[in-house]
Amino acid sequence: MKTHIIVNGEAHERDVEPRLLLSDFLRHTLGLNGTNVGCEHGVCGSCTILLDGEPVRSCTTLAVQVDGRRITTIEGLGHDGELHGLQRAFTARHGLQCGFCTPGFLMTLLPVYNEAKRLEPDAIREVISGNTCRCTGYQQIVEAVQLALDEAAALAETPILDA
Repeated sequence: MKTHIIVNGEAHERDVEPRLLLSDFLRHTLGLNGTNVGCEHGVCGSCTILLDGEPVRSCTTLAVQVDGRRITTIEGLGHDGELHGLQRAFTARHGLQCGFCTPGFLMTLLPVYNEAKRLEPDAIREVISGNTCRCTGYQQIVEAVQLALDEAAALAETPILDA
């Protein structure tokens, strides 16, 4: 089937098998290997991408289901060689160890970050409850998210001065 998908702002048109998973399309057809596949059942969250701005498990979504839609993967997070605020915070607070789950966490958190509001640790834990990490124990992840959200909220509150 012919599929048209916009991935990280770039249009792609491909013939795909109707049974091809979106995660496999991203990884094997487009070469975007940042979307990881852990459980292959949508449970671990490692394969999370944004579909029209909402977090979705790419290992349980067929590529043909996203025809005409917009996808953001971890590769689309930073710009011009600069890390995104979430990426900087995860680095600063050691919110990752092996890094396998990190793309899924970041994509899950991106809509919350974009809202630029501060959250308490329990609310952050609720947001990331669908993502599994086997390395960190989650405390550093929660601290990283708090740092990123605090910075995003502070930026949103900064008045823009006319020159």
